[in-house]
Amino acid sequence: MSNDTVVWTKEAGVCTITMNRPEAMNALNGDMVNGLMAAFQDCYDEDIRAVVLTGSGKAFCLGGDIASASKYGDGDLQAFFRDFTVPLARLISDMRQLPKPIIASINGICAGVGVSFAAACDLRICNDKVVFKQAYTGVGISQDGGFSQMVPIIIGLGRASEMVFLDEVITAEKALDWGLVNKVVTPEELPEATAKLALKLANGATKAYASSKALLNQCLLPQLEVQLERERQGVMSTSLTEDYKEGIAVFTGQKKKPEFQGK
Repeated sequence: MSNDTVVWTKEAGVCTITMNRPEAMNALNGDMVNGLMAAFQDCYDEDIRAVVLTGSGKAFCLGGDIASASKYGDGDLQAFFRDFTVPLARLISDMRQLPKPIIASINGICAGVGVSFAAACDLRICNDKVVFKQAYTGVGISQDGGFSQMVPIIIGLGRASEMVFLDEVITAEKALDWGLVNKVVTPEELPEATAKLALKLANGATKAYASSKALLNQCLLPQLEVQLERERQGVMSTSLTEDYKEGIAVFTGQKKKPEFQGK
């Protein structure tokens, strides 16, 4: 099954969901959010017992499609983020509520909301060429997609703070050391390693996995929906700042380097 931006297939109890905007390095736009929601809802199929999320082409997900945001114009930026962040919050909640394990098979660069997607999955495997980047503050905006709650839980507050305030590139090796990913393999090994892990989960104790995932959510993410709304409000607020305009100008090629003024 597919739409223009998301493709998903079912085989041997595994649903593989592929973000499919390779020409944009799988940058997230409204169509992709809607496609992902449809894909994860389809995973309630009783024949599906494990899920894989990956990207097509050279990227897992570059982040949000800032180019789409810029097309709204300064006066309509809040309308864009309102339209975009409401379904995004629902998508992240749906991923955590899905009573089946989700594997992020990270095939290429993972930045911004791509990191949020990976964090929302239950297990993460990547190839050794992958790099991670927080990216939000680098363009003058705050985090969304549950980043501010799930990433600190996975890697700790100190390391999450390093990602947020320094916004440096995180190598696959460093991501493994931090616990951001569970396993690193070569690019050639990634498809087979992902399939092997997915089949192991698909042949596991599905009901026990579902109960265990719910228990983890209740223990560590009881306020996820509240935090998603806080993030949404933060994005809408920071999207109107002069610093974000600087970030947009750099991203769209109007400037080479941002000149943030704290305004």
